[in-house]
Amino acid sequence: MSSISLIRADDYEVNNLTHSITTLLKPLGGIEAFVKPGDRVLLKPNLLTGSRPGKECVTRPEIVRCVAKLVLEAGGKPFCGDSPAFGSAKGVAKRSGYLPLMEEVPLPIVEFHGQRYETIGDNFNHLRLSKEAMNADVVINLPKIKSHVQLMMTLGVKNLFGCVPGKMKAWWHLEAGRDAVRFGKMLVETAQAIDPDLTIIDGIMAHEGNGPSGGEPRALGILGASADVFALDRAILEILQVDPTTVPTVVAGCKNGLCPELCQMHFPHQHPRELKVEDWKLPDTLVHIDFGLPRVLRSTLKNLYIRWIQEPIQA
Repeated sequence: MSSISLIRADDYEVNNLTHSITTLLKPLGGIEAFVKPGDRVLLKPNLLTGSRPGKECVTRPEIVRCVAKLVLEAGGKPFCGDSPAFGSAKGVAKRSGYLPLMEEVPLPIVEFHGQRYETIGDNFNHLRLSKEAMNADVVINLPKIKSHVQLMMTLGVKNLFGCVPGKMKAWWHLEAGRDAVRFGKMLVETAQAIDPDLTIIDGIMAHEGNGPSGGEPRALGILGASADVFALDRAILEILQVDPTTVPTVVAGCKNGLCPELCQMHFPHQHPRELKVEDWKLPDTLVHIDFGLPRVLRSTLKNLYIRWIQEPIQA
């Protein structure tokens, strides 16, 4: 059974948050179950953009700080990284209030660089993934609960798309065309390749409506954690009362046998039914992933891209 830890957490005050995250992780074995002395530990938040401060578009720096402190106490060597949609990881982190906390810990912020790696299927083997993520001893995924105008929701699985560096993400938005199902499969295979050791999802303040950046903050007062990112996503949808068949990452995960039913999950703290959220706002309208580019332009970009990335695949 996948173990999904869910708790109420009301604020980001450092002492309260440290207690909340410690409580959250305790039934999973604590941070020591995931981090051993000397491990290089990637903390992968959602650093989407620094252009909308206060809109809760990114993982709160307080979450990253608390997890980094726990990693250090376990003898690990934490570093933070992401590939934002707009700008650099350091630039978005600075505008999102990360730097004071990063200097206090201290916690290096790295930019991601791509290399080809073997994926689960043959369809996405020309996808480049972050060397920094693939070479880390431990990956701790730190997503934000958000609605998403292209994929309905962005949670733990979608957050790992940030391990596709820079302009490569733009290509995959193009490559997927208008097929959200195919895009969902790509996101699932990316998550399988990254294979995060632990996911802690930030739902104290979430982002609803026309996300991932165009919506509004919503106080949920929830934290969730699991070693199984697919099961955690499914549990969060249950809390939000969002139909899982409308979320491409969950649909693709279920088809691959990765998303267990709720009856197959263990909830050591609170069950999703105890945390139900009423009237969670989904996007007003779903938009196409390919941004409507003409087929000829998409085909030209695809040929250039595949020619450019021809290199040996890393096992």
